[in-house]
Amino acid sequence: MSHSPDAAASPAPEPAALPEPAPPAPVRPAPRAWLARCIDPAIFVGLVAGYVAALLSTVRDLGYSRDEGFYFHAARGYGKWFRMLFSDPEQALTRSVLDSYWQENHEHPALMKSLFFASQHLFEKVLFDDRGTAYRFPTMLLAGLAVAVTFAWGRRAFGRAGGVVAALAFACMPRIFYHSHLSCFDLPIAALWLFVAYAYQRSLDTRRFSWALGCAVLYGLALDTKHNAWFLPASLVAHLSVRHVLALRRPWRGWYRLRIPLALVLMPLLGPLVLYAGWPWLWHDTWPRLVEWMRFHFQHVYYNIEFLGHTYFKPPFPRSYAWVMTLATVPAVTLLLAGVGGVAGARRYWAARHREDGPHSDGGPLLWLLCIFVSYGPWLFTSTPIFGGTKHWITAYPFLALFAGQGFVWLRSVLEQRGAALAGRHRAFGTRGRALLGVALAACLLIGPATMTWHSHPWGLSAYTPLVGGAPGAATLGLNRSFWGYTTGAIQETIDEHSGDGARVFVHDTAMDSFKMLQKDGRLRSDLRPWWTVSGSDLAIYHHEQHMSRVEHMIWVDYGTTAPVHVGAFDGVPVVWLYQRPSYQPRREP
Repeated sequence: MSHSPDAAASPAPEPAALPEPAPPAPVRPAPRAWLARCIDPAIFVGLVAGYVAALLSTVRDLGYSRDEGFYFHAARGYGKWFRMLFSDPEQALTRSVLDSYWQENHEHPALMKSLFFASQHLFEKVLFDDRGTAYRFPTMLLAGLAVAVTFAWGRRAFGRAGGVVAALAFACMPRIFYHSHLSCFDLPIAALWLFVAYAYQRSLDTRRFSWALGCAVLYGLALDTKHNAWFLPASLVAHLSVRHVLALRRPWRGWYRLRIPLALVLMPLLGPLVLYAGWPWLWHDTWPRLVEWMRFHFQHVYYNIEFLGHTYFKPPFPRSYAWVMTLATVPAVTLLLAGVGGVAGARRYWAARHREDGPHSDGGPLLWLLCIFVSYGPWLFTSTPIFGGTKHWITAYPFLALFAGQGFVWLRSVLEQRGAALAGRHRAFGTRGRALLGVALAACLLIGPATMTWHSHPWGLSAYTPLVGGAPGAATLGLNRSFWGYTTGAIQETIDEHSGDGARVFVHDTAMDSFKMLQKDGRLRSDLRPWWTVSGSDLAIYHHEQHMSRVEHMIWVDYGTTAPVHVGAFDGVPVVWLYQRPSYQPRREP
């Protein structure tokens, strides 16, 4: 059979076009993987919300400290300037107006007082019925964030369970719980110190510009909060120095380059700018006013404090004060766990440094240790004032809690090994068994601090740990029972009961603005008249401090009685009492 040449030359038919493949369906994470990614953010938010809720549920029982009264007054003045800034900015920015409003309490930076006003302006009668609670809310929120950031850092350093224990160990310190309520600067500077250190560590671990920038901005906010921020860079510089010294002691190839973290470069550049922008008092005569601010704190007036039965009014102060007060006020189990965690962290760091070249990033423990040392450092000198009690080194407490979380992780691992050995083989012990063991261990370690903290309210500064015999043992040892005059809130109902219309109440150590805030909140009757002197008063409040016994003697002489009508006591220890003039007959309008 012959073929036509034309037919042989004809091209083969083109194959039919194949349909384009459908785009791949988006890969959705398995439900369990999605839930696993949500656990840590949920814990973070839960810690913030839970701690703030606990603070709000207890705030109405806690009286206002003397310093809060001063800050209420300053916040009101700053608020008037902010209102003028929005209504008449040209007038508000003139030097005479700026100085007239911002000279109030200018020995302290402006950030927290500005936030106190903002919270009161935005949330009073919206979220909170009490004006004082509205003022206090920014501190509560920072306290909740500090608890959550402690968890976040612990989570990265040694795992989720240890992070939760660290966060709760911090939250369950009686003095932390007390200060977390106040419209003061002590808890905020502790929180911001923690935030700066965490951002710095993250900038080292990730080498991201965003973390370095955040660290610098946060440091500026810390400067605008309290003078403790001056000492914070020392811990970061010491951390850098120690890392480089250890790196140079290890075998290395080639020339080792000294790397300065970007965060440390940005902090001295941006930090002062943030301080300047947030504190209008510095907008004129900037340098002289900065010098005045520093001189005020470096040459701070000496107040008094009782320690081991002796009241100190001036130097030399005992070097043992900070350490003894830490032992007497921080739950012993937390301190013990922190010690265990410090040893475990040192062993891990020592083992790891021999396996790596260059500066070692340990995830935080070295920085935690240096932050603790820097926080306590000023109390190595006998000239450093001690009038403020534990609040002066409060910046160390989040890092103590992180070490406690690390101690929990080590202790849990030891118990898991023992449990696995008892079970005969590791699988027999099982994942569920390890989880239950961890939960039980955490509960055993935290139940004491949690109970102690809840029991301390509303007597926060009168609370001491069983290591010194609690409040009775501390009173016997001669440790300060209280200060700041805040315990008026603990007897507010008794004052109302024993006073008639228009009664004059000698307020003793309670600031006038603090007493008036109790009245604005409806916690004391509005018709009561706060009185500065014993003479002429109908009732007298006496807040016990050793050096104030003369005030009680004045009440005895003027009132003609040594018998109070009520004694406010914590665990049987008298803290605040109320006297009523025998000739006074309380009357109330029907």
